[in-house]
Amino acid sequence: MAAGLTGCSGMFGSDDTPETREVDAARADAVTYAKEIREIFDLPGKLSDAGPQITPCGDKDFEKFYSLSHTWSLYDVPVADMEEAMLRLKGELPAHAWKIESYGPDSSRAKSLKLTAKATKKKYSLSIRLLDRRGRSDDPSMIYVALGSACFQVPEGTKVDI
Repeated sequence: MAAGLTGCSGMFGSDDTPETREVDAARADAVTYAKEIREIFDLPGKLSDAGPQITPCGDKDFEKFYSLSHTWSLYDVPVADMEEAMLRLKGELPAHAWKIESYGPDSSRAKSLKLTAKATKKKYSLSIRLLDRRGRSDDPSMIYVALGSACFQVPEGTKVDI
């Protein structure tokens, strides 16, 4: 699900020269964004979170260019509470420097509630989907969060450190 969010493929303009940013600084931004989102959700459920992952930028040299992908999910919460949290997120994200790009049912057969947004200053995008699986699956309903960065380049004389 995060594939459309990461890499250099035009998320912030295909003509952009990748901004120079230390990997640790970009990783810290991703962690901060995830924490802010969880605070806005304000839900007590369970989390699955492997932390931010360094990914290649298309066909660019992976020793010099990278992007970040941070996906996680929140589950074991009543769907009605997750719906309220999604609405709360839509209302509060702009105060945290996010621009809401879309909010509403996605194009899937289930018409899952989806929110997409961009944080242009730090060059991150966000896709959040409420997967309501009641009556359709034994899997739990959940909120799935995919946070991805634009392509960055490491400072001169350094390499991408995974």
